Amino acid sequence: MRSFLFAMSLAAWSVSGAAPHQPPAPRAVPQLDTLFGQLAKAGTDEEAKPIEDRILALFLESGSASTDLLMTRAATALAANDMDTAQQLLTVITKVAPDYAEGWHQRGKLQALAGDDEGAIVSLQKSVTLNPRQFAAMTELGGILVEYGDKRDALKILRKAQSLDPHFGSIDQEVRHLSHDVEGDRI
Repeated sequence: MRSFLFAMSLAAWSVSGAAPHQPPAPRAVPQLDTLFGQLAKAGTDEEAKPIEDRILALFLESGSASTDLLMTRAATALAANDMDTAQQLLTVITKVAPDYAEGWHQRGKLQALAGDDEGAIVSLQKSVTLNPRQFAAMTELGGILVEYGDKRDALKILRKAQSLDPHFGSIDQEVRHLSHDVEGDRI
């Protein structure tokens, strides 16, 4: 059953063809464009880190005071290691703000931590569909796909994340390793 649900969730989503349903908060778009331009020019991981942090902070902005409050409470619950409350809050967020990509991203991260891989895959896919520049969600989704042995799709999504942020985590190593596994040695 677990592999059936996994296969169904993959079939329902295409890494390359995802289009956003709703863009980030309008005031964030010009800032994000500028920051992604700066990120592309960053020469080192150290230069990239504050830019990544600012981008991820902008992704968190929902444009709704009530959604932002719920996200703050979910983060507080997580910091207190109250996973049940955090999960309940994130579920509410995805119901009341279904086009808020970061709600899905945070929910997917928590589902992965709880061992709910199928739920995590669905939530992370939804996040990336809503925000095709969410490189952190792509990286997390790629990691889960690798665990399930779907190295080809993992490589696709990790390459997309790498194109957005070549300095994020150990993405270069992961892409190199998967590239070797999937495509073999290039001559």
